[in-house]
Amino acid sequence: MEFFDADGMTIAYAVEGAGSPLLLAHGFASTHRVNWVDTGWVKALTGAGYRVIMPDMRGHGESSKSHEKEDYTLSAMAGDLVALLDHLGEPGADLMGYSMGAMVALVAAMEYPERFDRIIAAGVGAKLLDPNRDPGPVIEALLTNDPSSVESKGALLFRTFADQNRQDRVALAACFEAVRAPFPVEGLARIRRPVLVVAGETDVQAGEAAPLAARIPGARAYTVPKRDHMRTVGDKAYKEAVLAYLAE
Repeated sequence: MEFFDADGMTIAYAVEGAGSPLLLAHGFASTHRVNWVDTGWVKALTGAGYRVIMPDMRGHGESSKSHEKEDYTLSAMAGDLVALLDHLGEPGADLMGYSMGAMVALVAAMEYPERFDRIIAAGVGAKLLDPNRDPGPVIEALLTNDPSSVESKGALLFRTFADQNRQDRVALAACFEAVRAPFPVEGLARIRRPVLVVAGETDVQAGEAAPLAARIPGARAYTVPKRDHMRTVGDKAYKEAVLAYLAE
């Protein structure tokens, strides 16, 4: 891993391959390795001629882990992506994010349209349009000393994933509270970059891809058959859809 400073945060990142730059933003409680390397994405993308740039998002992996929710706004994390491009001397790149990373990618497309070409927002859908996204159950699951007491299956899934990846759960709780604030849906209509929205057919956390894509001018939606939120990430059909989209 390599490191650089972004707005007082140390951001860890890795770069693989050569060719057209593609920036990858991983999901909540994950890392660049878990989201992109272990799932076969790096092999697929570098084999297709892309130079993949993969940060550990702030609060995750080997990057700085603040315990203050104010440090985890989607705008702040979008700024980290731009700072990483600046650090690498890249004027622009394609951008793909998964789940939390997709939220960051969409905000980056709103706030820095000159820096990103094509956007792939995966692991998100209609649920992002809901202003009432209660972070409480997941925060409680992350902070409890007794995971067996967690009643919500969805919240327990995040807790288990965080533990598997040896994350700082206090930092993750602060991050989750911030990213579950109402998404700036009014900004979707201002996006002028090509966008592909991807969600699994049975992904109840994201919801359907099409309603979200419909709010973005010219965006397209792709549904990964028979996949939920966790199983979509490394799915072959998801990879094929993205590679076809990037090859257009």
